[in-house]
Amino acid sequence: MDLAEELVAELEIPTAFTIPIGNGIAINQTVVITWCIIAVLFVLYLILTHGFVTQNPGKRQAAVESFVVWIQNLIGSNLNEKGKPYLPYLCSILVFLGVSNIVGIFNVPPPTKDLRTTVALAVMSIVLVQAAAIREKKVGGWLKGFAEPLKVMLPMNILELFIKPLSLCMRLFGNIFAAFVIMELVKMVVPVVLPAALCLYFDLFDGLLQAYVFVFLTSLYINEAVE
Repeated sequence: MDLAEELVAELEIPTAFTIPIGNGIAINQTVVITWCIIAVLFVLYLILTHGFVTQNPGKRQAAVESFVVWIQNLIGSNLNEKGKPYLPYLCSILVFLGVSNIVGIFNVPPPTKDLRTTVALAVMSIVLVQAAAIREKKVGGWLKGFAEPLKVMLPMNILELFIKPLSLCMRLFGNIFAAFVIMELVKMVVPVVLPAALCLYFDLFDGLLQAYVFVFLTSLYINEAVE
């Protein structure tokens, strides 16, 4: 199989299993991996937060609280005061995306390599942005904002509702899939040492970076919506 055929094959997400209801409900590999990531994170949260106390915390609690404060400061620095209520959502998305992007290290296909995953995440974020705008400005103020700063901008502002999620999902999907393409090219040229080193870069560093970029852009959109 040449590189082009392999790339096409990678775009086809296989079915993991079929639920025997009616004609059968196919559950693809991306959904199963996403469920597994959510389950692992949920169990990990339960284990790490078990037995927390308000006084004289142990080393585990201190480490967890330090991580939470660090990630809140990392994301919170991008939000204005009106955007702070959305910090828990953004931190949750950052952790989920970070884990989803780096599972490739364990030879697990990243869910974000499936365009449907990135589309769903982008739509969720943009719906949240619009909900934040309506909450802050009410429905009338939100609708009025489409005609600002000039009424002639109305078509462009409406179009922006579709451009923002498209930009978010394609940026995330494009970077994750581009990393796969580069790795396949490298494996064809230098099949031994270099791929292992680049795997750490693309699956770890670049994966975490793309998760942060996604959340960073979402936070900017929230700031713009609630101003």
